[in-house]
Amino acid sequence: MACNNSFKDEMYEELKKFIENIDVEEKQGALISVLHKGQEIFGYLPQEIQEFIAKELDLPVAKVYGVVSFYHFFSMKPKGKYPISVCMGTACYVRGAEKVLNSIKNYLGIDVGETTEDGLFSIDALRCVGACGLAPVVLIGKDVYGKESVKDMKTILEKYRKANEHGGKN
Repeated sequence: MACNNSFKDEMYEELKKFIENIDVEEKQGALISVLHKGQEIFGYLPQEIQEFIAKELDLPVAKVYGVVSFYHFFSMKPKGKYPISVCMGTACYVRGAEKVLNSIKNYLGIDVGETTEDGLFSIDALRCVGACGLAPVVLIGKDVYGKESVKDMKTILEKYRKANEHGGKN
């Protein structure tokens, strides 16, 4: 299988098996679920993975790219071990999400869409996470932080850094 050295053959095999288990009649409509699985396996969807998926599903690469670039969930760049998502929906914005986002950017030294050099953190801004009662809301991986806790993002981020140093989870 032709793949670049940055991804292991086992990763491609896992995705290939996932695709092979899709009913033939459903393959044309399975693109989004295959992209989700691909991102779960590889961490993101660069061009070579999109080309692989297109070939396996017998779809034009342009269609795969169109879906990847349209949906915010999919990423063509590697994300950090701890992806940070700041809600910028109306309720969160009014309650200070922009200040929270700026404090995270300043502390980590990166901008939205970037990943720290150590690969630990990446930042994203979302339109709404559906937790308006907690506004402003920040997601770090699957952990949700809101209201008062986001006032001290430095302390929260340090917990993740320390957990990573000790090989554990937060």
